[in-house]
Amino acid sequence: MAFDYDLFVIGGGSGGVRAARVAASETGAKVALAEEDRYGGTCVIRGCVPKKLMVFASEFSRLTSDAAGYGWDIPEGTFDWIAFRTRLHAELDRLEGVYRRLLKNAGVETFDSRATLVDAHTVRLANGDTKTARHILVATGGHPTVPDVEGAELAITSNDIFHLDALPDSILIVGGGFIACEFACILTGMGVKVTQFYRGSQILRGFDDEARDLVAEEMMRKGVDLRVNINVAKMESDGDAIHVTDTEGGTATYSKVLFATGRDPNTKGLNLEPLGVRLKKNGAVEVDAYSQTAVPSIYAIGDVTDRWNLTPVAIREGMAFVDTVFRGKPTPVDHELIPSAVFTQPELGTVGITEAEATEPVEIYATTFRPMQTAFIGADDRVLMKLVVSKETRRVLGCHIVAPNAGEMIQLAGIAVKMGATKEDFDRTVAVHPTMSEEIVTMRTAVRGA
Repeated sequence: MAFDYDLFVIGGGSGGVRAARVAASETGAKVALAEEDRYGGTCVIRGCVPKKLMVFASEFSRLTSDAAGYGWDIPEGTFDWIAFRTRLHAELDRLEGVYRRLLKNAGVETFDSRATLVDAHTVRLANGDTKTARHILVATGGHPTVPDVEGAELAITSNDIFHLDALPDSILIVGGGFIACEFACILTGMGVKVTQFYRGSQILRGFDDEARDLVAEEMMRKGVDLRVNINVAKMESDGDAIHVTDTEGGTATYSKVLFATGRDPNTKGLNLEPLGVRLKKNGAVEVDAYSQTAVPSIYAIGDVTDRWNLTPVAIREGMAFVDTVFRGKPTPVDHELIPSAVFTQPELGTVGITEAEATEPVEIYATTFRPMQTAFIGADDRVLMKLVVSKETRRVLGCHIVAPNAGEMIQLAGIAVKMGATKEDFDRTVAVHPTMSEEIVTMRTAVRGA
């Protein structure tokens, strides 16, 4: 059977775009891609990129007071949200243009349209046109979920935060994951009065307990009204504000409420299950180690599979897909020892297992201290450096950092952990002094075993 394309990609995010352009430009495959929204996906348009720019903007709020401690006389300024938002949107437009040009230059035919599956080799565009392909790659990403709470329609999600006409005077952020915590820090830095509800006992579930405790302490010290073991019970409109009743019977009024309570894969309406593609309970596409579904011609990568919902992982999955399908080199995706960062203030960087996840005897090397830069001006900021080390092999099984620029540090530490470095390898490494990160290679005595 002759097909219109060798590959049809549904979804123009980082993973889908990488797979499409590499397959087209490096293997000679005839490729098409359909995207119903903006090119760049969650990361570029409504996730990592705009969020990180907001992090940068919010961190300037301490500039005046910190500089004064170092002898600078800098007049205190005000934050202009509209000026920032205008420049932010211009940058996102520029990046979307880059993605479009990458596809065009690679020879990928693009359709600004929703695409759904008709059969194992056919997709239908929104205008009714059908296209056939030898292989179909689903890379449609995910979307924020909203809990089933009375008045939930009054709240916004992380998709909306970048489009606000003005910053609210106050906001309730509901959730304890990295998105909720990051925006709590961002908005506090921008001068918003932030309250955060989390239904569990501590934020950042799944991260190292010692690290998440310190992040929570620092967030509260910097002004976030963080409350755990509590949730929203009901929301009601109160003029331009929102009146919230919580699960403990308390009430308060906020200018805005932001739900950051999780994300689900974008599979609704794609017609996957009738074709034999298996979905998990939350709608995620089930795939094997090579990103192949139960239908041999259909593959899926990125957040739509709900494996590791990180942009670099989606890109790696896209590259492995191309190697497997178009280069004849079956390449399973390596999801072990993936470094990641939470851009709270301070940041949390992590790679490998947490102390609680250890399934063998381990030693814990950890230290908390006040970093030089802020200790000099009398600030109480604290940071954490922590290693989880196998007693038997001496391999560093986990590294956890809570500090400014922890994301930059964990990228490099991740290389060592991935390579199987031992504690003695860390010990033999000469420290860079004076830095915060030198503590990673100067901790000589375990603080406890586990």
